[in-house]
Parts: sequence; structure tokens; C-alpha cells
Amino acid sequence: MQNYTLSQIAELLGAELQGDGALEIKKIATLANAHSGHIAFLANSKYRSQLETTQASAVIVSQADAEYFSGSKIIVANPYVSYAKLAQFMDTTPRSASTGIHPSATVHSTAIVSDSAAIGANAVIEAHAVIGDNAQIGPNSFIGERVKIGSGTKLWPSVTIYHDVEIGSDCLFQANSVVGSDGFGYANERGQWVKIPQLGSVIIGNKVEIGASTTIDRGALDNTIIHSNVIIDNQCQIAHNVEVNSGTAIAGCTVLAGSVTIGKNCQIGGMVAINGHMSVCDGVIITGMSMVTKSITEPGIYSSGMPHTTNKEWRKSIAHLRNLSDMKSRLKALEALAKS
Repeated sequence: MQNYTLSQIAELLGAELQGDGALEIKKIATLANAHSGHIAFLANSKYRSQLETTQASAVIVSQADAEYFSGSKIIVANPYVSYAKLAQFMDTTPRSASTGIHPSATVHSTAIVSDSAAIGANAVIEAHAVIGDNAQIGPNSFIGERVKIGSGTKLWPSVTIYHDVEIGSDCLFQANSVVGSDGFGYANERGQWVKIPQLGSVIIGNKVEIGASTTIDRGALDNTIIHSNVIIDNQCQIAHNVEVNSGTAIAGCTVLAGSVTIGKNCQIGGMVAINGHMSVCDGVIITGMSMVTKSITEPGIYSSGMPHTTNKEWRKSIAHLRNLSDMKSRLKALEALAKS
């Protein structure tokens, strides 16, 4: 692992350095767990007291918090963003595949694989697929016919990309993610399910990240579209013909039903469910475990999940909820009596 001086880090972040620029930094750590040779960061002022006790050799702080740390420090506008950039700089995550094509990989003769791409062990690249410069295809991954994968995109092991899917550059797919599987399309004929072939595809933009075991279904006729700079967490279900616009983040275990449209720069919490054919405008935040049953047309924060309470209190609340219709009728009767 390469060490960096504090001066090098300050230059990388384009930030002000106060203290010993020759200090060698070998790791990023939290304020509470840092030791000598580590750099920590303060992104939330409620942890400001830890600046007094941290053993870090240096810290990344905002101008507002700089006075509370007497040691060497790097002063930035946004410590959390600076931490993210520094973590990328010091990242030691290995490649998902070594350079070149592994001898056990199967690459169809009509596939086009860049000389700088890497194909891992037991990966399968089907006919007419195109793998861009510096792309990494992890072991046991499947790339279907006519798939296009852009430059710098990285797939971890056992990722499955079905036929005709298009993926942009600098994307990241975690293990076991599936893109382009059939949408849930069936017609019912006198109790018998008749499958509707899913003839659309999935189009994914640039700098998109897809979490482990997340599934993105192909469109029924038109395409499912994930625009650039979207991040989707683990174990999410993105159904057929969904469109997610740029800058949106979707947390784990969320389900977007068919033909949902999500606007730009939205934040969707974990275990959210959005009913089919709904639309969500730009700039919406939906808190975890919410259920969206009608379209959202105004930016803001939306919630519907009930916070936990004791079982006794929950039972009491549910009992009241069941009696709401009766209580409403009685209230109307009392209002009518009061007016008479």
C-alpha cells in the first residue's frame, strides 16, 4: 500500500493545509478509531468532541470546525465529499478480472473485445457483443448477444447481462446483479397464463452503479432506461419500462413496479415500494419503507412507513384505526345535532 504525504493529499483535494505537510498518511480512519499515520475526517458537527481525543495524525475539516483541532489539518468546503475523493485516490480494491482474456473464458468469434479489456475465468461473451476499452468482466459473468459495454465499466463476479442491453462507460455492477431479464408480462386466458415476450431492452447511461443481486428487467415493447449518474443499492427490483433519471439514488430492497418514472436528483430510501405507472417529479425524497400509490408532482420529502412502537401501543393504534369509520359517523351525527 502506498503512503502519501499530507501535502500530496492537500494538493489532490485542492484544499488548504495547516500543519506538517511532510506527514506520511497510510490509511483513512474514523475519528474514534484512528491511530498514528491515519487521517480522519469530521463531516457531522455532533462528533466534534472527538477532535479532542482522536489519535489521527491529521484530520479533514470544514472551516467552521478547524479551530477545534490543534493538530495538522486539511480545510475543505465539504469534508464528506473530500473523504470520498481521497478514498478513491487511496483505494486498494483489486480488479474484478486480470488483464486479457482468461483461458477458461468463452468468447464468441463475432464478439468485439478491446485489447485493453479484461475477461475473467469462466466468463461467457456471446455473439456480436462489444466490450469497450479497459472494461472488466468478472469471473462467471454472462454477456448476452449484441450487448454493448462501454469503456471503463467494471462487472464483479457472476453478473448476468441479457441480450441487446446497452451499458455506458465507467459503470460498476456488483456481484450477481441481473440486467435485461424478462419483465413480468402475462395475459390471462380463462385461468391460463399466456406469456408476453419482452421485446424491449435496457439502456444504461454512464457512471451508473448497480448493487449486488439487483435486477433490472427489460421493457415489454419500449426500453427500460437508467440514465447517467444513477446509483442503485443491493437487492432492488426495477421492473419493465421503468425510467430513472440522472442523479437519483435508490437504497436497498426498493421495488419500482412497471412503467414507473423517477425524476432527476431524487433520493429513495430502503424498502420503498412504488406502484406501477406512477411518476415522481425531480427533487423528491421518499423515506424508507414508504408505499407510493399515486404520482408525486411536487418536490419535497414524502413518508408513509409507520415508525415502530411497543406491541401494546401498536395494537391500541390499530384498534383505533379500525374504528375510524364508526368514529367519523358519530362525529357527523354530533355536528348535525349541534347545528340543530
